[in-house]
Amino acid sequence: MPNRSIPDQPAPGSFKDGQPPSGVSVPDQSFRDHLATVDDAGHRKWIFAQRPKGRWYSIRTFISLGFFALFFSLPFVYIGGRPLFLFNIPAARFILFGKVFWPQDFFIFGLTMVTFIIFIILFTAAFGRLFCGWVCPQTIFMEMLFRKVEYLIEGDAAQQKILQKAPWTTGKILKKTAKHSVFFLLAFLIANIFLAYIIGSRDLWKIMTEPVGQHIAGLLSILIFSGVFYAVYAFFREQACTVVCPYGRLQSVLLDRNSMIVAYDHKRGEPREKFSRKAKTEEHIVGDCIDCFQCVKVCPTGIDIRNGTQMECVGCTACIDACDHMMEKVGRPTGLIRYASENGISTGEPLRYTLRMKFYTGLLCVLVIILAALLISRKDVDATIMRTPGMLYQERGKDSVSNLYSIKIANKTIRQIPLQLKLEDAAGQVDIIGGGQIVVRKEDEGTGTFFVILPKQGIHGRKTRIRLGLYEGSRKMDEIQTNFLGPAADADND
Repeated sequence: MPNRSIPDQPAPGSFKDGQPPSGVSVPDQSFRDHLATVDDAGHRKWIFAQRPKGRWYSIRTFISLGFFALFFSLPFVYIGGRPLFLFNIPAARFILFGKVFWPQDFFIFGLTMVTFIIFIILFTAAFGRLFCGWVCPQTIFMEMLFRKVEYLIEGDAAQQKILQKAPWTTGKILKKTAKHSVFFLLAFLIANIFLAYIIGSRDLWKIMTEPVGQHIAGLLSILIFSGVFYAVYAFFREQACTVVCPYGRLQSVLLDRNSMIVAYDHKRGEPREKFSRKAKTEEHIVGDCIDCFQCVKVCPTGIDIRNGTQMECVGCTACIDACDHMMEKVGRPTGLIRYASENGISTGEPLRYTLRMKFYTGLLCVLVIILAALLISRKDVDATIMRTPGMLYQERGKDSVSNLYSIKIANKTIRQIPLQLKLEDAAGQVDIIGGGQIVVRKEDEGTGTFFVILPKQGIHGRKTRIRLGLYEGSRKMDEIQTNFLGPAADADND
């Protein structure tokens, strides 16, 4: 860690373009070469984060309550008989805001993901890791649920350290057992809700109420998810943000000096010195930072925010509350650690809407417009027609020719649909094998085979382009184009 005892040394990251002025020394920055939670031998350093309190923490608590309300309720919200959200990856069936998406709609789903990624880039360029600290599920569950349970059972950070070093007495066994039992129950609850987003709450209810033998795969899925969530929140913890999460790794690429971050005002805080009521003189000038380490003690990832922007920082604002509390106690202005940009700290510049942000915004608007148009124009029925392989055409008497086709229809509605086929721009008829209609069940796929019969005088050239309308009664549901092979196309197998 950098040497904090030398008051004349500025904080890392405080120089424009990363270069210090001539004659100015900088602290040791070797901390940037390793994670704050791993020692030199590669062993894990357990974080005992002090319980935060303050204005920002209170706001985050209210936001987390809204998050929990949405997370635990959305799988049970249905619109028109469909869940509001469903991400059934094994069945390749996705439902967003009550609209079902099949593999045929994958390009829409893919465009939605691209739009989301562009939004993340734009949002990070402007507001840093605000998402991580405020609405990321990992942070909310860890800091606003599991960490609070830990505080309730084991006490604050100091009490947790004492308990960790204490011998295995009855009291310690009871506390550890109680904590991990509650952790696993919470993980089990989260796993059930998570599975409801994949298979739907009604299928989840069947797993819970019907005989176990009928839902072995579902039960195993719940247990596996429970084990993963329990391991993450009981043991892996902040490592998920610093080691696994790709967004944390990407932030150094997405951020620039105008991005809003949780920042330490080194111009005001340096040089540091322990608090003293001795008046400042020309020979004894110190900054506002009293080197109390409260910002470090409350950090859930174990970093010192005074070292500048670091990969591990998730922007949770715990250090802001801790620092503001200490500034109030010693009678100094708050905001020594605050939301700001690097340029805002160094030069006093306000947060600017840069050309890069404008470009991302324009691209995002274009993608949103395209996505909205695709969703609005999306059809309830999607059909694919193929000529039967190995067959050319069949003559019907002396004046007609027929082609044999197969059709595959995806019904994206929640009702059964009987469909008819009609020629749109040619004289002739459609003869469906097995009946006059193709009935497709709700949210399912149907197939059929049919002949298209055209008079010879209506056939021009080797291929004739025809249009087929798909009708439910008098309502046109879809239109498909295909080729019709005539007598002049004996060698053409389309």
